Amino acid sequence: MVVQRAECRPAASEGYMKLKKLQIEESTKPLRLSQKLEKAITTNYKPVSNHSHNVEHERKKKEEGKRARADKQKVLEMLFSAFEKHQYYNIRDLVDITKQPVIYLKEILREIGVYNSRGPHKSTWELKPEYRHYEEGHEDEEKKME
Repeated sequence: MVVQRAECRPAASEGYMKLKKLQIEESTKPLRLSQKLEKAITTNYKPVSNHSHNVEHERKKKEEGKRARADKQKVLEMLFSAFEKHQYYNIRDLVDITKQPVIYLKEILREIGVYNSRGPHKSTWELKPEYRHYEEGHEDEEKKME
């Protein structure tokens, strides 16, 4: 609850006037200033038509050539040997292992594998249960322990 109201004004002294004048001058200064340079800066980078790492990447791609579809049986053998090492693979790793086109590889994987779209192994492929011979080994070990 307001009981009294007061208005305060600073004393119009010389010190106060100097302070206000400095504040006004400071606020009117531009934030950024442009400077004229005596000589041009020569440390700039010159434009390059193609960077060395891009050239190297293109050369590698040309050496590899297009990925040709191999015999389905050979691809299946490569996939099964890969899945013996690990249970889950993403499509990029499988393409690197088999050196096959992505679309062809996905066709084969749909027949023998399951795509995990969520969970801890999101965006990975694993073999369908009927093709997993490594799980049988784990079940046998569990039975032995009981």
